[in-house]
Amino acid sequence: MTPALTDRKTLALHRARATAFFLQEEAVLEVQDRLSEVNRPFTDALVVTAFPNLWPDFQTIADDETLNLHVEAQDLVIHALSLHWANDPVGQLVQCRRALRPDGLFLGMMFGGQTLHELRACLAQAEAEVSGGISPRVLPMAEIRDLGGLLQRAGFALPVADSFTKTVLYRDAFHLMADLRAMGESNALSGRLKRPTRRAVLTRAAQMYANAYSTPQGLIRATFEIICLTGWAPHETQQKPLRPGSASARLEDALKAAVKNG
Repeated sequence: MTPALTDRKTLALHRARATAFFLQEEAVLEVQDRLSEVNRPFTDALVVTAFPNLWPDFQTIADDETLNLHVEAQDLVIHALSLHWANDPVGQLVQCRRALRPDGLFLGMMFGGQTLHELRACLAQAEAEVSGGISPRVLPMAEIRDLGGLLQRAGFALPVADSFTKTVLYRDAFHLMADLRAMGESNALSGRLKRPTRRAVLTRAAQMYANAYSTPQGLIRATFEIICLTGWAPHETQQKPLRPGSASARLEDALKAAVKNG
């Protein structure tokens, strides 16, 4: 069996101590905005989340590896900013797909590959300089170009993956790392070092961070990319893509016409 990437017991301990929820709240607002643009009511909605208190108007379940879902029981499933910790993200998507009735909607929020790129680069370089090697510290996060394909693999129709970024300012790298602990997002990788990181590594990383990513006000920038996944349980009424070769006009002709008219 492939070793689990995430230490779920450690992740649960980190989340139990969480006190900062501003990114989780951002995900709530994003879901609300997107649902307001869907011209239909949902009567059986469910949210997969590690922080159910943030979703008082929804039925919620924990983001366990095996989700507490029932086949075709929901018309809306929301996976709320925890998919990046899943040991089997495609399996999570498949479970959500099976829980949807035909033409049911899936919305997923997860951290993307640009998240904390500044901190990741500085920690890796500092550890290589001070210790002569690099240890697992940050999740290998998905890139948006790959996620539409994952939705298709999970059986969703009309898959869409898009993203937005939030730039947060901190006093220094130590302030940022303390905030990650407060979010319940600190290192829970199974392969992480089981001893405290050397102070020299953290100090060097903080120096690099301040040199490379400071604002004119003397603060540092931290990037959080949130990827939004949208997919529908297949239904016969949904728009279908055209079959290859079935177009009535050629793209080449359309482009020539556009150049001529321009």
